[in-house]
Amino acid sequence: MSIRFGTSGWRAIIADDFTFENVGLVTESICSYLINGDGSSPKKLIVGHDSRFMGEKFAAAAAQIAKNKGFQVLLCDGPTPTPTISHAIRSEKAAGGMNFTASHNPPEYQGIKFSTADGAPALPEITKEIEEGIVNKASVDDQDGGSLVDYDPRPAYLDDLKTKIRFDVIAEARGRYAYDALWGTGRGYLDKALRDNGLEVETIHDWRDVTFGGKSPEPGEGHLDELKAAVAGTSLTLGLATDGDGDRFGIIDSNGAFITPNQLVALLTDYLAESRGWKQGVARSVATSHLVDRVAKDRGLKLYETPVGFKFIGELINKDEIILGGEESAGLSIRGHYPEKDGILACLLAAEAVAARGKSLTEQLKELTDRVGNLESDRIGVKLTDEVAASLKEKLGQEPNEIGGRKIETINRMDGVKFIFADGSWMLMRPSGTEPLVRIYAESEDKADLEELLEQGRKYLLG
Repeated sequence: MSIRFGTSGWRAIIADDFTFENVGLVTESICSYLINGDGSSPKKLIVGHDSRFMGEKFAAAAAQIAKNKGFQVLLCDGPTPTPTISHAIRSEKAAGGMNFTASHNPPEYQGIKFSTADGAPALPEITKEIEEGIVNKASVDDQDGGSLVDYDPRPAYLDDLKTKIRFDVIAEARGRYAYDALWGTGRGYLDKALRDNGLEVETIHDWRDVTFGGKSPEPGEGHLDELKAAVAGTSLTLGLATDGDGDRFGIIDSNGAFITPNQLVALLTDYLAESRGWKQGVARSVATSHLVDRVAKDRGLKLYETPVGFKFIGELINKDEIILGGEESAGLSIRGHYPEKDGILACLLAAEAVAARGKSLTEQLKELTDRVGNLESDRIGVKLTDEVAASLKEKLGQEPNEIGGRKIETINRMDGVKFIFADGSWMLMRPSGTEPLVRIYAESEDKADLEELLEQGRKYLLG
């Protein structure tokens, strides 16, 4: 098999390609990179896992390999969110971190996310070097001086959140919340952060189930029916959710409405510019709503567009060039935080915005879109068969003047191909970096037109 790192690590099906043998190959190559790639000697490595099947066993095997190579290994003592690993890398001054997680993928998948010393997802040039090391069976000799200790990263991470979130504002508003952990690593993190400030939190799916209820632990609207019911049933302030490894968010407003990631990224950009007075820019991926662009223009902020993959936004956070960076796939981080998406942080910021403004998210969005204009966005997936892959390659190389009668004004090839039409609507086609799909994203000012645009995209791809 070929081990490839996508937009967020390596993922494969357990016992098919995700085996102890392949975990060993990946770990050996990561250790080789950390020792030889930058000329540094063995040092500290954080190793963690999410709540998936065999996660603790895979993590322990990798930790032992790294210890044998001379690393001081801090092995997280329970299921750990990816953003918590990022904080641990930075606070412990580690060379990097490995989290065994397949994030929001179905339960039959496992994966490895590798983060570098800055706490960010490894950049493509680094993962390419690791991939080449796997092919060449890169290794380093065992060395003395290694150690392996159990490590609890939660207290320090939660303490750090207190410097980023205005918990006093949230506590004073005395909101009531429901939290759906989706059987993932956010349990005991997000709910604890709120309860520690005297707030009432009803929890859902806050135990380990390696099947994730028989579906993907993804906090999209279709997976949050129980959270919606909890919010509506007891008139709560917000329903909050995080995915399998805690880096993605899902938000249900007090009226039961699902707040899309695109909407929350735009709304929180507006809130942070207002509440913090920050003047740096804002970043969004090429697939994310241009509502962010409108907020940036309204607030006088520079806009950065990046390829899909939070590592690119993470670079801008490291350089202190943005107040917020976000993706339509429910990932965001903010100025002064880590260069890694953090679903726990995002949920807490949503709670802070509601508490500080004294208005629901729906009310805030209405005020925002009244000010800058409304946009409707969505995406669909097309299964990546050999035929579709061939069609995509052909379509990516074309320079059409119009699609479905819509005149194309510009074509953006930053990541996939993005057609920006003369009326301001747009469509993006790109293969998913984590699933065997081609994703078609689109945005328009009108919902009916958006649906038509997505269908035109499907026809263009398959025609």
